[in-house]
Amino acid sequence: MGGCFSKPKPVEVKIEVVIPEKERSKEEMSPNGKASPLIYKVNGTARHYHLEEHPIASNPYHNPKDVVEASVCHVKDLENGQMREVDLGCGKALLIKEGGEFHAVGHKCPHYGAPLVKGVLSKGRVRCPWHGACFNISTGDIEDFPGLDSLPRFQVKIEKEKVYIRASKQALQIQRRTKMMAKCISLSNYNLSSTNVLIIGAGAAGLVCAETLRQEGFSDRIVMCTMDRHLPYDRPKLSKSMDSHPEQITLRPKEFFRTYDIEVLTEMQVAAMDIKNKTAVFKDGFKMEYNKLLIATGNTPKALSCKGKEVENVFNIRTPEDANRVVKLATSKNVVVVGASFLGMEVAAYLTERAHSVSVVELEEVPFKKFFGERVGRAVMKMFENNRVKFYMQTEVSELREQEGKLKEVVLKSGKVLRADVCVVGVGAVPATGFLKQSGINIDSKGFIMVNKMMQTNIPGVFAAGDAVTFPLALRNNKKVNVPHWQMAHMHGRVAALNMLAHGVEISTVPYLWTAMFGKSIRYAGHGEGFDDVVIQGDLDELKFVAFYTKSDEVVAVASMNYDPIVSKVAEVLAAGRTIRKRDVETGDMSWLTGKGS
Repeated sequence: MGGCFSKPKPVEVKIEVVIPEKERSKEEMSPNGKASPLIYKVNGTARHYHLEEHPIASNPYHNPKDVVEASVCHVKDLENGQMREVDLGCGKALLIKEGGEFHAVGHKCPHYGAPLVKGVLSKGRVRCPWHGACFNISTGDIEDFPGLDSLPRFQVKIEKEKVYIRASKQALQIQRRTKMMAKCISLSNYNLSSTNVLIIGAGAAGLVCAETLRQEGFSDRIVMCTMDRHLPYDRPKLSKSMDSHPEQITLRPKEFFRTYDIEVLTEMQVAAMDIKNKTAVFKDGFKMEYNKLLIATGNTPKALSCKGKEVENVFNIRTPEDANRVVKLATSKNVVVVGASFLGMEVAAYLTERAHSVSVVELEEVPFKKFFGERVGRAVMKMFENNRVKFYMQTEVSELREQEGKLKEVVLKSGKVLRADVCVVGVGAVPATGFLKQSGINIDSKGFIMVNKMMQTNIPGVFAAGDAVTFPLALRNNKKVNVPHWQMAHMHGRVAALNMLAHGVEISTVPYLWTAMFGKSIRYAGHGEGFDDVVIQGDLDELKFVAFYTKSDEVVAVASMNYDPIVSKVAEVLAAGRTIRKRDVETGDMSWLTGKGS
């Protein structure tokens, strides 16, 4: 799986980029209608704009002149189960040998550009070493997330013991492929207040749902609505890269929505649902009927309830504008972060080099104690303290004091008074499902929408996905859980779309998340809620470790820092339905990674 190889003998290899038959047939069946209008919220009124068609080159492989040939290797240079990056002169490809067959695909993960040669190859797919996205090695198609695009696939030929590859220069440079999609065929005859599919929420779950419908040939109207003012964007970057502007983190450009007839209503809030009449009622009184519904509203950040909570310069990070504003105000100033959550800690890490001081206030004794355990939490805390972050643990905020209306001090229940020009609140969130009260959709006591393995609610034709749901997690014997991870939201959206089309697909993915602080990443796979022990290999002080979270005798989750691709390897073992025993990781024997263990 990567590793070191002897220098290959100079031989010729030819690679040709090929569009899979399934994709080619979809391209042929796509109607050539005009682009549908996008719907934007302008000055409080929903307005319809007809946008001219602007096709996107999903598969840039049609020009026969745009081809390069390059030498790669002899057939004996790779053993089964090995991968190698090959340089074709104007770009690289990933050459894979599995089951005696060679495959060639793009070498970078389309999500954030991770080198897939350092990932994990298993049973016909390669898993990204950074964030866990999976790609089929025969087709290049994305099979697990995060990310939206697939890999380009290159044709491989074997002649006289030599591997020949031929590739499009453009495909080698782009290193991603957008699947072929259908378009809406009823562009001029629809009622503006009626749609076939309505998607409430424009995050990862909503966008993947819309894209999957089009990929599967769905050609009726799709409308997404969002309270946000922007088209769907990479929300995790709000705390990891706080000075990113909306256009820098958008998941798809405007042209994409135009081309594939996915309509978007921005700054539009659904106030109530009339399930009996299949109608969404918006806050401004506008009503829209639907046939199928996806609710993917995510969550709402919790606010502080202390005295002075209304003073200026106290923020929840919810939008790019929030993040940008905090960076501007925090420069050379004193920052207090309330809550050692993922968001709070990422914000604290990001602002350290910009602010005069950064302090973190947390009710627990150690950051991430419930999620990563005390030992890992203390190692992370030490890393922050080495970067000038001060912690005030086992206390809460009792008052926010102002001067001329703006934040001046944060008073803690311990009696400590902190100077503060900016305060960022990261004390958790609640599901954004208040508008569903009296709707008839089953909601649990915490406000989460309850769905089955197909992301269906108790109401026929109504699906839900993302941070606002609880669903049966196959990894934990179908226990109903809430998993507010970016990767999981993608998969929820895809499963919901496939079941809107009556495919009968059940969710079975392994949860995967990551956090980035001070240029270092912690990767995590599984579901460790309720773990009773942590087995650590490596060195916590050196921040090079892997932590296995166990419940009774079983490993239920894993986290690592500077130990790639161990988390992706464990994710593949769990995805295969195999059990990892506590004794397997306590002994340090890694034979279970290759299927020789339990």
